[in-house]
Amino acid sequence: MNNFPRSQWLRLWQACEPAHIKALAKQVSAGCNISDLHIPKAGLGLLQLRDSALGDAYFLGEIPVTKSHVRIHHPEGKVAEGAAVCMDDRVGLTRAMAILDGVLSAKLPGWELVERSLHTGASQVQADTALRRANLSATKVDFSLLGALEEDDHV
Repeated sequence: MNNFPRSQWLRLWQACEPAHIKALAKQVSAGCNISDLHIPKAGLGLLQLRDSALGDAYFLGEIPVTKSHVRIHHPEGKVAEGAAVCMDDRVGLTRAMAILDGVLSAKLPGWELVERSLHTGASQVQADTALRRANLSATKVDFSLLGALEEDDHV
């Protein structure tokens, strides 16, 4: 049973090896007719924020964005749609994730394999989070000792 909300699927697939995601999309869509509802494309998105003091809008910078929207026609007659929008510049990978999204959401044949990939991604996300926490705790500074050293210097 899939216990990950659809809003998290892309994040979990992005944590997996890109070659695995592309191979999985190819495997589960073998024999299917895949049509692009919108041509997959990559570009730059502007990240806009608001100044907290004056409320003025400003652009923090550019981020790479790719998007893909596909329709999957399965030989058994089932039709599904999938989509993906990623902060990435790899169109092929984003299209593969859109295919996985369609297969899993419509439970087309092979959806169990796609669901397992979510668990693989979740394990990788947990490992990355643990590593970040370990790195963060290793860089903590205890400022209480700093005050004690300054007092000793004046004596």
